[in-house]
Amino acid sequence: MRILLALLLASALAACDRGPKTSFRTEPVTRGSIAEVVSATGEVSAVVTVNVGSQVSGTVSRLYADYNSLVKKGQVLADLDPRLFDAALARAEAALAAADADVEKAKAALAESTRAEGRMVELGKKQLASQAEVETAQAARQSDAAALGAAKARVLQARADRDTAKTNLELARIRSPIDGIVISRSVDVGQTVAAAFQAPTLFLIAADLSSMQVLAHVDEADVGKVKPGMRARFTVDAYPGQTFEGKISDLRQAPSTIQNVVTYTAVIDAANPRHELRQGMTAQVSVTTSDRPDALRVANAALRWRPQGDAAPGAGGGGGGAGGAERRGGNGGQGGTHERGGPPQARADAQPKAHTDAPDPAAEAAAQRPQRPAGRDGRVYKLEGGKPVAVRVSTGISDGRLSEVLSGLADGDQVIVGDSSSAGAAPASGPRRGPF
Repeated sequence: MRILLALLLASALAACDRGPKTSFRTEPVTRGSIAEVVSATGEVSAVVTVNVGSQVSGTVSRLYADYNSLVKKGQVLADLDPRLFDAALARAEAALAAADADVEKAKAALAESTRAEGRMVELGKKQLASQAEVETAQAARQSDAAALGAAKARVLQARADRDTAKTNLELARIRSPIDGIVISRSVDVGQTVAAAFQAPTLFLIAADLSSMQVLAHVDEADVGKVKPGMRARFTVDAYPGQTFEGKISDLRQAPSTIQNVVTYTAVIDAANPRHELRQGMTAQVSVTTSDRPDALRVANAALRWRPQGDAAPGAGGGGGGAGGAERRGGNGGQGGTHERGGPPQARADAQPKAHTDAPDPAAEAAAQRPQRPAGRDGRVYKLEGGKPVAVRVSTGISDGRLSEVLSGLADGDQVIVGDSSSAGAAPASGPRRGPF
């Protein structure tokens, strides 16, 4: 019986030794080019578009332009029925002629009253006319002078009415304000145009389709990376596989909200020599904001991977056989103090400081130490002796699959990107950090 129990115990121990072991998948740290790209969606539009309307009301009698018509500045696009405008001009000219006649009549009356006043003054000097008669003659002359002034004012008013009627007759001919191409036409012959409250749009004209612009909607999270002068590439559904290039000329300050996402409009100028781009096309835009031709690169999967049971990044004390290495130098180099609330400097910064003019020795020592390149802090695991060992790294730009390594790793280092349990995906115990 004792021999049988011993055999059963030995068999159980052997089965435990043959249990499944965790295997890790690694990728090397490489050197090469990496670019950070901001993606956005926009629409293609002409650089200059003009809505051609009518300032007067009337019925469209003739059309001289249609869709895709090339027009020159001043060219007639449409005519409104001119009969009412001709009649109004004739009335205005008649009123002007009557006003001119009234001026001549007033001039004659003033001349007569002026002569009468002169005769009455002479008679008054000879005591042949009373003072009252002299004053009456003077008042008549002054009244005729005022009447002449009023007649001249009516001439000015009639001339203004005549000019208005002539202008309305000219406005009944709709002309193109610029050189360009007709994008759309909104009226037909026989249609009545009412311009009582606002000028109705008759034609939409684009100035020059050999140069287009793309109005790209950049997400507020990426707008800080996009600057005027950057090169941009975009594609449109009409030409699959073909890439167009442009340059950002402006980044507008006005925000717009699209599906609860705040975006800002980037204006991209693009050449269109073959007129392939059309008004209103949807463009998928890519802007290269940063480019490193010879950068040290690590897979983003390595930045996301965490051993089973590892705490959240930044909480200290990882599991999976990497706890001691993490506390000794893999995550701050402060030993066990990192588990008690972060580095001593971070805890000291959290405390209120008393105002003093004395120099701070710690600050002077920190200023004398060489500064590490600016970047995001991250953590990867290298495989040493079959166990993952945490390494603190600083990362720069990322293209979505690879990230630039500023410090912490060397070319050729093997970093863990997955294990047999995760199959390459980040486990639940390792939350995603930043863009990784």
